[in-house]
Amino acid sequence: MQELLMQYLPIAIFIGVAGVIALVLMAAPFIVAHKNPDPEKLSAYECGFNPFDDARMKFDVRFYLVAILFIIFDLEVAFLFPWAVAFKEVGWFGFWSMMVFLGILTIGFAYEWRKGALEWD
Repeated sequence: MQELLMQYLPIAIFIGVAGVIALVLMAAPFIVAHKNPDPEKLSAYECGFNPFDDARMKFDVRFYLVAILFIIFDLEVAFLFPWAVAFKEVGWFGFWSMMVFLGILTIGFAYEWRKGALEWD
């Protein structure tokens, strides 16, 4: 039994050292960081909301439309790269399949454009 436990000793040491390093790295910012809040740090950043408001406040629908727009272009790029690499192997069927896919994405883009997702007043 002692020999079996000695085989697991390096794993136990590794887990212990990793735990100590994790705790040190999690505690270091609280010890080292300067706590100097100013109005610029506490101001709204990119999302347009104050950082310490109620978490259940209503979001403007334009944020969701921008998220849908991101998904449209993200999917387009994710499927266009492999398609372009294998363009010679997919033939005409692959070409027209991609044109249908791009057409559907264009309809989604036109919908968002018509809804005003690209206009931030």
